[in-house]
Amino acid sequence: MEFPKIGNMAPAFSLKNQNDEKITLKDYRGEKNVVVYFYPKASTPGCTVQACGIRDTKKAFAKLDTVVFAISPDPVKRIANFVVKQELNFDLLSDEDHAIADKYGVWGLKKFMGKEYMGIHRITFIVGKDGRLKHVMEKVKTKSHHDDTIAWLEENL
Repeated sequence: MEFPKIGNMAPAFSLKNQNDEKITLKDYRGEKNVVVYFYPKASTPGCTVQACGIRDTKKAFAKLDTVVFAISPDPVKRIANFVVKQELNFDLLSDEDHAIADKYGVWGLKKFMGKEYMGIHRITFIVGKDGRLKHVMEKVKTKSHHDDTIAWLEENL
């Protein structure tokens, strides 16, 4: 897997959110920092813990002038159900053909219980207000992802 380079413009995207509305990264340039995190599948245990952590710390992200987008290959209907069930308060984006995951270098070979398959690796990207990639978090822990991300933002942006 090869990620975009720190300091370069973050790969552009326009994806549908849980409400079937188009969300475009460049719309936040000059306005907000953007956390883009990729997760494998809505409503699975680890992804639920990770999303609920972001949900519960939304005010902390807002104080840091930061919005969070979570991207998975799930269809809009599945992410909509996830948002309702977990009362999520941020946008989940559908990347069914994994084209954006490919751009960010997070689509690749995975192993689970001895089987190999292609899927999304749980990786977070932090994009500055200037649209440039500031940081890549490769070792994401679902339970502390929100705190780890907030700490990086506080220390670096």
